[in-house]
Amino acid sequence: MGPVRESFIFEFLYCHLSLEASCSSVRIINIAFIPESLSWISFSLTAFFWIFVFVNAALVGVLALIWGERRLIGKFQARLGPNRWGPLGLFTPVADAIKVMFKEDIEPTLSDKLIYVLAPILMVVPVFMIFPIIPYGTKTFLTNISVGVVFVLAITSINSLSVLMAGWASGNRFAIIGGIRAVAMLLSYEIPMGISAAGVVIVAGSLSLSGVVNSQVIPNAIFQPLGFITFLIASTAELNRSPFDITEAESELVAGYMTDYSSMKFGLFYLGEFMATIASSAIIVTFYFSGWRGPSFIPSEIWFLTKWIGVIAIFIWFRATFPRLRIDQIMSLAWKGLFELSLINVLVLALMIAIWPDPTVIQLLLMTAINWIVFLASVYIFGKILSPNLTGNKIKKRSVIYGLD
Repeated sequence: MGPVRESFIFEFLYCHLSLEASCSSVRIINIAFIPESLSWISFSLTAFFWIFVFVNAALVGVLALIWGERRLIGKFQARLGPNRWGPLGLFTPVADAIKVMFKEDIEPTLSDKLIYVLAPILMVVPVFMIFPIIPYGTKTFLTNISVGVVFVLAITSINSLSVLMAGWASGNRFAIIGGIRAVAMLLSYEIPMGISAAGVVIVAGSLSLSGVVNSQVIPNAIFQPLGFITFLIASTAELNRSPFDITEAESELVAGYMTDYSSMKFGLFYLGEFMATIASSAIIVTFYFSGWRGPSFIPSEIWFLTKWIGVIAIFIWFRATFPRLRIDQIMSLAWKGLFELSLINVLVLALMIAIWPDPTVIQLLLMTAINWIVFLASVYIFGKILSPNLTGNKIKKRSVIYGLD
């Protein structure tokens, strides 16, 4: 119970249920009724309550994100966005959710029934496991595990398994192609994402998410910009969001691995994708934006929420701005760009930490300047290397050779 009891929100409710002697200083109202000998009952009730709260908060967050993304993209594209159901279209996601619930649940005849049902569940359930370990404030978290960074990377990797299961179980060519694309892309981008996270661990000297937050005297987004950009792009690919949404490219694959899904099974995939966006944004805030840290005159939870919304807005901006990449461009970016950049970031950080294991403020500023020089030089060099693949210059040159201009 150690890491859990460090949480104020958990201990507060626990102490108002249990008659445990150590809880007397925490209680505001003396309504405890469960004997200390049955503390496991108090623990279980508290855990179930907060799990219920986190799950429902995540669902409300998904509805808010769906509405916010549609409205913001509408502004980007000079249109209104949702505006029919409720004020400013606030009830549009609720109407969509109700509609999905009452759709006919169609199951393909040639599908693998068990895997077909398990795939959407596996898309949603692991994401819920990330929210309790995120430190939203000084003591606002459900549990503080010592290997939080490893846990987060392990949970995010399950996404590729669920997508492959969905593609295979449907028995549909479009779905299978989408599933194969997803595995190729997600496995490729997990490597630079993991290496970039190693840079965060090197600086923090801890695998705990609270340790990562407390170590950021200078936010990692400023201190190690190369690691931040690499992690942000890799996270976008892991989320299957534009411009990396080739797994469900409508112009090629109908709906990719979701082609044969309908009703609540389709709704679970939809829910899982948006929930993963929210969870990834919280992870990026924790890794690179100092988490809940900020000036003390504003509550730490408000600081975290503000940064959280800002990172989500970046993902929405990506979707509204960048066109979908081809599969060869996506793989080139992973193996010829992000992989090398993440390695450079880790090597430079490890070298500087070896030279200055306990840096002063002046040394931190010097390390930041070195990281920015490395960042600008690396982006310039790899931009030159990758530009023919990402801009299509090869096609243009070929057309000149054949006299097609």
